[in-house]
Amino acid sequence: MPHDDSRPDPDALLQRLQEQDIARARGRLRIYFGANAGVGKTYAMLSAAQQAHLAGREVLIGVVETHGRQETAALLHGLETLPLRQLPYRGRTLPEFDLDAALVRKPAVLLVDELAHTNVEGSRHPKRWQDVQELLAAGIEVWSAINVQHLESLNGTVGAITGIRVHETVPDTLLDSADEIILVDVTPDELTARLQAGKVYLPQQAARAAQNFFRKGNLIALREIALRRTAEHVEDDVRSYRVEQSGSAKDLPPVWNTSGAILACIGPHEGAEQTVRTAARLAGQLNVRWHAAYVETPLLQRLEASERDRILTVLQLAETLGADTAVLTGSQIAEVLVRQAQTLNCATLVVGRPRLPPRWHIWRRWAATLTRQLATLAPTLDVLEVGGSPSARSLARTWLPNDTDDATANHAWQPYAAALGGAVLVTLLATPLANRLDLANIVMLFLVAVVLVAVRYGRAAAALAAVLNVAAFDFFFVAPRFSFAVSDVQYLVTFVVMLAMGLLTGQLTAGLRFAARIAASRERRTQALFDLTRELSAALLTSQVVEIGQAAVQRLFTQVEGMAFDPVKGGKVMVLVAEHKDDGTGHLHLPGLLPHDFDAGIAEWVLRTGHSAGLATTTLPAHPWHCVPLQAPMRVRGVLALKPSQARWLLIPEQQQLLQTLARQIAIALERVHYVEVAQEAVVHMESERLRNTLLAAISHDVRTPLTALMGLAESLQTSQPPLASAQADSAQAMVVQARELSALVTNLLDMARLQDGGVALRSDWQSVEELVGSAIRAAGPALRGQHVDTDVPADLPLVEYDAVLMERVLVNLLENAAKYGALPIVLTARATPTSLVLSVRDHGPGLPPKLRGREAELFDKFTRGSAESTTPGVGLGLAICKAIVDAHRGQIVAANAPNGGAEFTLTLPRRPAPELS
Repeated sequence: MPHDDSRPDPDALLQRLQEQDIARARGRLRIYFGANAGVGKTYAMLSAAQQAHLAGREVLIGVVETHGRQETAALLHGLETLPLRQLPYRGRTLPEFDLDAALVRKPAVLLVDELAHTNVEGSRHPKRWQDVQELLAAGIEVWSAINVQHLESLNGTVGAITGIRVHETVPDTLLDSADEIILVDVTPDELTARLQAGKVYLPQQAARAAQNFFRKGNLIALREIALRRTAEHVEDDVRSYRVEQSGSAKDLPPVWNTSGAILACIGPHEGAEQTVRTAARLAGQLNVRWHAAYVETPLLQRLEASERDRILTVLQLAETLGADTAVLTGSQIAEVLVRQAQTLNCATLVVGRPRLPPRWHIWRRWAATLTRQLATLAPTLDVLEVGGSPSARSLARTWLPNDTDDATANHAWQPYAAALGGAVLVTLLATPLANRLDLANIVMLFLVAVVLVAVRYGRAAAALAAVLNVAAFDFFFVAPRFSFAVSDVQYLVTFVVMLAMGLLTGQLTAGLRFAARIAASRERRTQALFDLTRELSAALLTSQVVEIGQAAVQRLFTQVEGMAFDPVKGGKVMVLVAEHKDDGTGHLHLPGLLPHDFDAGIAEWVLRTGHSAGLATTTLPAHPWHCVPLQAPMRVRGVLALKPSQARWLLIPEQQQLLQTLARQIAIALERVHYVEVAQEAVVHMESERLRNTLLAAISHDVRTPLTALMGLAESLQTSQPPLASAQADSAQAMVVQARELSALVTNLLDMARLQDGGVALRSDWQSVEELVGSAIRAAGPALRGQHVDTDVPADLPLVEYDAVLMERVLVNLLENAAKYGALPIVLTARATPTSLVLSVRDHGPGLPPKLRGREAELFDKFTRGSAESTTPGVGLGLAICKAIVDAHRGQIVAANAPNGGAEFTLTLPRRPAPELS
């Protein structure tokens, strides 16, 4: 019974359903792609946005760079623009894309230009393309633009062509994952004309660019790269569409010769490496992708171990030369290859030239060659035969430790012994029945024996059993008995039928056993992945993930199927988890007792580089362990170390893919458990913080009443009649000062508790900045102790919308901080930009502590002081309150050392145009 290839692959169906679920939840990404600046990417994107807006879609501009081009700026009319964030950077304020506002707004279409842009320090992500990934994950459709020189893989190529190094790049995977790529292309001459007309850069920049980057040779080369990169993406879309539209492998449409992809057909004979080399050379000349496939048939399964190793070595050579390899199964090589070519949309097949059989093999000379079979099954495919090359270097066998062959390899004689024994047994059983049964019934007994041998041992044993049973029937039962002479010619027909039935049954049984073995192997792998995923989903501890992962790999790679596990011969598995530090570095957590032949240094190298090493790899292949990185979405979480019972398994592409899938699942589970632990720590921290705030608020509230009374008594002592003596007056003054400081501390505690609990609501109104500065200086008078504050507040500052009481508190805290830790003069400046108000308080003291250099943001944490041991009173809440209030206003506050000494605190508040006075 032949294997039914028309049924859909359950693994492929499951993967397709998962990809569809992810695609439905994820936003679409459209990229306008060009060879250079000035080709019109932003113009094309805004034109499409205008059309979408007219069609009724909600279009929002997150950030668009017009570069001063009037035609491009005119397309902004009528489209809503998201306000930019104002971030301080080295004494300046730079506008930046507001990711949080975009996530809150969540428009149908969001335009985010300049995909390779580097964000200002202090942004959530260092690169704008990372902002886009978060937007896509939130389900927002994003339109963006990028030039070819900004692709990471082409960075060195573009630099060699133009002589200019491009520092801002994006990973190629982002372009590959785009749902739409729209190529915006102009000829080099047209682009040069646009540059000279001032439509790309300003005149001075245009003249410099024309002499460097915009030379015609550079433009031609970059245009070719952009066209090829776009064609690769379209080719992937074509291949995906063909697979999606086909219900099964047999439903695939004929090959569309759109890309010229190549499929190299690896044969079992020597010289197959020449086919691979020719296919690789041809793919390089045509600049197309290529694949390599080996088809394993029931006949080829019986190849010796050395022959199988040679085939796997050829597959490894193809991978090294850049091919995607596969080991396919089927009874008809030509049918399997045509189906693979249709699946991969390969229009050219490269096969080895068949060897001419000896002249006396007449039946083989008349048999159709593989090339003829391919031409018959797929007339539209191009088939290229590769001739042999006796002088070509033969491939050395991949070094592997001594493998043990399959359990049946040492008992190759058993099928033939069974055929002989079956013939003898039936003869012995049928001899007493010779006088009681007709010869036709005895023939049935011999046929049953042939069928049983065929079912159990396959084609070769069935053929031998057929010949032996025909001979035994003729010799012992056909008259004249005990002779091979035949008196009745009709028995010749019986002999032919018996022989034909035996051979046919053996052929069909061999195909059935082969298909059953393949189906069982696939089911075993699928079930193992299903069990692993189910068990890992319930794991909550790292130790559980390690135990489950080791057991899954143990079942699939270290145990011979159908045999009990042998801890000596069965191989070993270790899942080594990495411990990461805050700086991003990490090391493996090794068990106390390592196997004597395991090198921990190789595993550490795998962790650092993210590449496999050891057995069956090109890196330290003499090591008896195969080490695979546990690559999770965020980082490498550890190393999977495997010492299989059959090292040859690691050379099979399907087994490699299975191992990579297992490692990926284990890594994702480790990362999930890690973030579960992080989330639990965050919950504990939040509960501790809430409890501490509650206690502080309660204690501060209870202390406030007696403290107010104490301040009143101390002040009344100062004004008592008759006046106090000098010593007593000094004591009363000290009591007043200490009571005020304690009152300020209690007020800070109460305010911090209210701010963190969300108990303070903003009462924003249009306020004058001059009044805010004046009232803050007056309120900070006791802390300043008569120190003068220099102000730089322009008289024409516009009105700004904020909560005056809270912002006054911010400035008071900053002034008190400058008075405590700084030195005169204290300078308070204010200035306005079109989108923000910037206030800064600077002193001329020693500046920020050296230990906080590069970590200035820690100053705004609660109960944090520049110096832990200091004679200056305080508990480190003033700056934390400032940050909480500024954050409530959607602003930002930063600390830095001033250029000429001292510390400077700068806060930036967003502003919008003030309403017109009527």
